[in-house]
Amino acid sequence: MTKYGGVVSLQLTEEQQSLVATVRGFAARECGTRERRLELTNGGKTHHSQEISGKLADLGFLGLSIPEEYGGAGGGLYDACLFVEELAYNQIPVGSYAVTLIVAHVYLSWASEDLKKEILGAVVAGTPTAIAMSEPGSGSDVASLRCRADKVDGGYRLNGQKMWITNAHLSDHILLVARTSDTGDKHQGISMFSVPVSTPGVEIRPIATMGAEVNEVFFSDCEIGPERLVGTEGGGWLQLIAGLNTERVIVGALALGQARRSFEDTLDYVKAREQFGRPVGTFQALSHRLAELATETECTRLLVHDVAQRVDENPGKLMPQEASMVKLKATELAKRAALEGIQMMGGMGYAVEGGMEEQFRTAVVGTIAGGSSEVQRDIIAKTLGL
Repeated sequence: MTKYGGVVSLQLTEEQQSLVATVRGFAARECGTRERRLELTNGGKTHHSQEISGKLADLGFLGLSIPEEYGGAGGGLYDACLFVEELAYNQIPVGSYAVTLIVAHVYLSWASEDLKKEILGAVVAGTPTAIAMSEPGSGSDVASLRCRADKVDGGYRLNGQKMWITNAHLSDHILLVARTSDTGDKHQGISMFSVPVSTPGVEIRPIATMGAEVNEVFFSDCEIGPERLVGTEGGGWLQLIAGLNTERVIVGALALGQARRSFEDTLDYVKAREQFGRPVGTFQALSHRLAELATETECTRLLVHDVAQRVDENPGKLMPQEASMVKLKATELAKRAALEGIQMMGGMGYAVEGGMEEQFRTAVVGTIAGGSSEVQRDIIAKTLGL
């Protein structure tokens, strides 16, 4: 048995225990103070430090679940989720990595061998990558997208606008989801393309938000070769659906790490802060809420870890109910833990110096992006026959 996140874990192997310990040691050395994290992130204006990403790449962390033939370690999704969870828990400023990992697994499943070598090799070396699905008129309803990839001599011509694209400003390539045909229902005729951001006609514009770094991306008569097609033409929707297990479990692992960080910071504060001659955490109004958060955090940990292991054990099997439960439970918990932290820490929770307001801004996007909590509840309800 090993101590993990304040509880005894029966699940982690010795190698996984070593992974967790090594990541925590790295965080303590490289970015263990708020001042150092601000230094690495341009005063908190970005969530990604290429310096830290490069050091993690040198240690082999960024390719944990990438096969060895592409420079990775050949581990499973569970290993990658443990790493992502620890990134969030230790506030290591590589905010691009969760999305990069999600996109890497799409390439791993569907791309040609040449594209796998090109993209996955770059990911392992520390280069972020992005996926462009949402549009001004198609967020949760991705299949209503209008961005087009029309066949022309020598390949495809791309035209359209994408929104809310994470990592676009950091990436060398964007995995574009576009319409190649209008025949059949809206889920047909969708395809994926790996588009170099250096392609003439690609324009990236930042969108100001509460915290997440996202972009608009415009494609204006961009021409790419047929070798940039990922998977089969017209098969993009099925390829997206097949990747939902991985996407939602990775997002859940990230949110679990955020929740643990907010909970522990709040606990430390209420133990130290005294009012009326005693620590404020000893007042029942706070202690019972913290007891509930501790219980919810442990339940969420068990859910995230269990589903990640089951995905590894059943490659190719769709798990819409379990994957949506992971994302819903973990992201809602991360939001709740940070909001409770702000309330229990009082003025310091609201102050930038206290750090909790940033943790809330970071956590709340998880309940919106990648399929909102409302969408996840709807998916779960449908799997129940409702």
